[in-house]
Amino acid sequence: MLSALAQESRLAIFRLLVEAGPAGRSAGQVAEVLAIAPATLSFHLKELARAGLIEGRQDGRYVIYSACFAEMTALIAYLSENCCRASVAADAASCGTPPSPGETACSASAPQEVRLIARKNIEAIVSRERKKP
Repeated sequence: MLSALAQESRLAIFRLLVEAGPAGRSAGQVAEVLAIAPATLSFHLKELARAGLIEGRQDGRYVIYSACFAEMTALIAYLSENCCRASVAADAASCGTPPSPGETACSASAPQEVRLIARKNIEAIVSRERKKP
């Protein structure tokens, strides 16, 4: 998943689709907003879909692409849980305070405001995902 987002155009496409929410955008709209040639866009959409980050659905003669919020939430949860695990002990040793139960190294070392914003963003994404028909 992360390798799919490591390319600048794919990251821009994914951001646009996340901003569009579950309604998504047509391939033509994505191409117009991001000024990407149709053949290039098609390649990037295929790579994002193969990574499980987006999905396309037929709507008449258009294909509407949307971000896979469940996959994105799972990725964020995984990274939050595992990305900095090794530094928990170092953080605790340096400040003398171990992280609270359930707190990861990322959350233990992040400022309170950053943790609150991240949690609210994740909760909003999960809430929107639950409301989908």
